[in-house]
Order: sequence, then structure tokens, then C-alpha cells
Amino acid sequence: MPNRTQQWARLSLRTPGIFIFGLVMAPCGWVLNLTATVAPNWRTLEDVENTPPNEFIEQGIWDICRSITTSTSSTCGLEDTPYFDNEIIDIAQGLMVASLVVTIAGLAVAIPGVRCWKQSPNWVVAGLGGILIFISGVFTLIPISWYAHILEDLNSVTVGTVRVGYCIVLGFIGAIFEILGGFVMFIGICRCCGGKNRGEVRVEETGRSRYTSRPQSQPRRVDIPSLRRDRSPAPSSVPYIRDPLDDDVSFPRAKTDGARSITTSYSGRPYDADL
Repeated sequence: MPNRTQQWARLSLRTPGIFIFGLVMAPCGWVLNLTATVAPNWRTLEDVENTPPNEFIEQGIWDICRSITTSTSSTCGLEDTPYFDNEIIDIAQGLMVASLVVTIAGLAVAIPGVRCWKQSPNWVVAGLGGILIFISGVFTLIPISWYAHILEDLNSVTVGTVRVGYCIVLGFIGAIFEILGGFVMFIGICRCCGGKNRGEVRVEETGRSRYTSRPQSQPRRVDIPSLRRDRSPAPSSVPYIRDPLDDDVSFPRAKTDGARSITTSYSGRPYDADL
């Protein structure tokens, strides 16, 4: 029987895009969740009785602070036993810390599987890391959503106008980052969309063996015009004669009479030409 198992091959050693997306979103979400965990501003109480109009109270899951709109300083460590007795406070403390720990564990598991210097990443290990990151985002989303739902119903000795704190907003954004990043990394554990999520193609589509490396493209040939000039046989501008130099003169020479003998005496009047 013919083997019906399809073989797949990656055309590049680059890190898959789903892993890049997850490894960027997860740390960003972790930083936002860390800020939401430690900052004391899950909700704000304004127009508090028996306090100046520019004073407001910030309540978090670990501490309560009093601040003034005209100053950046705050007074923390305020006592509010009814507030910390709310059930959501203990749950939020545990889940937010667990979310931070699970995110670090997910990144520690995913990074070895994402390594891009091999022919193919370890999809199973990277997918398990994506599951942990996804769970950490859910751990953050549960207390944030619960707290925002009962924001005005929390017991507190301080009474005033309730406003949503910035920790709720940061927690929502951080949770969404981790959920999306973990989910996108997890989908690499199984091949889908025709292998596009993994950057793979079927071997029969490439016409080569599974373990054959990608053929290198030949360098493009570029015809460069030659700078060498062929010397034409045209005559030179400076004439020359191959005959002996004795026959090449540029001035007329005096004719000599071979039969006439040269005399040494001169009886005529001397001229300048004779000198």
C-alpha cells in the first residue's frame, strides 16, 4: 500500500511569526499585570465626607492611599478593615500573583521550543508554553472583571464618588495581551491552514526531498560594458617614415658636386654666411 502520510518541509529557518507575536505580547502583558498588581489604584473615591475637595482616596488590593490633586505625594498605609474583608480582595491577591508566576513559567518553557537555529522548532514544547501564557492571562482577567463588576458594592469605611482606577484598565489590557499571545503560540502545536501557521509546505509541492536543504539561488548575471577600446589602424597624427634618418630631412640641403674638389683658399670678399 502506498504511504499516505504527507511530508512537510519548512522553506526558511526564520522564527515563525506566531512565536514572534507570542514572545512580544506575553512580556508586555506581564509588565502591565505587574503594575496592576502592586499599584494601589483599583478604584478611586472622590468627594469624600469631611475632607478637602482636592483630596481623594485610592484603594488597591494591597494598600490604600490618600492623595491630593495639587501634589504628587501620597499618604499610604491607611486602615480600612471592611474593605480588606471583601471576598474579592483575597481572590485578587492570589490570582494576580499566580498570573505573574505562570507567565514567567510559560516564557521559560516556550523559549527553548521557539529556537530558530534548527531546521524546525519544537512545536509541542512551544505550544505548552503558549498554554501557560494563556492561562496566566485568564488568571488576571478573572479578578479584574469581578472587581470591576462589583466596583460600587465593595464595603468600605470611606464613602464617596466611586471611579475606576487605572489598575483595572492596565489589568484588562495585560490580560488580553497574554491571552492572545498564548493562543497564537498554541495553534502551532497542530498544523492548520495548509501549514501556513508553521511556514511549511508539502514536499510534493516543492519537488524535493524532505531533508533536502533549500537550493540556493544562482547569482544574477549582469553584463558590464567593457572599457577596453580597440585601437583602430587609422594613421597617426604625427607622421613618421621607416626609411633611414639620413633620408628624412625637413630642410633643403645644399647640392654637392662630386666632381668639384674642395679648395681651402678663398679670394673673394667674406660674407656673414661664410662664417
